[in-house]
Amino acid sequence: METPMKFICILGLLAVVISFNGVDGASPCGKSTPDEEAMNLAPCATAAQDAKAAVSDGCCKQVKRIGANPSCLCSVLLSDTAKSSGVKPEIAITIPKRCNFANRPVGYKCGGYTLP
Repeated sequence: METPMKFICILGLLAVVISFNGVDGASPCGKSTPDEEAMNLAPCATAAQDAKAAVSDGCCKQVKRIGANPSCLCSVLLSDTAKSSGVKPEIAITIPKRCNFANRPVGYKCGGYTLP
């Protein structure tokens, strides 16, 4: 009878340790990864490659949602998915300003870039 109880206690302890490790390695975007969030920025494709391109309402909507968490926004803009789709980070970080967001994180360091 003692052996099954030890086994259950060890399993419980293991589950707690695994859950704490999951928190340490958590995504800056919560439940989704930056690569997954980057897929939602498809409406921003042109605006993220050309500083003179118009920024669509759909793009601004997605950036506003993601940009509520600046570390998530930076992770998304610098993600492998964004890079492979041709996003130019130095242009993409200007999108919140181009969307005229009053509460954008001006001065926030985003990798080697600073949000204007």
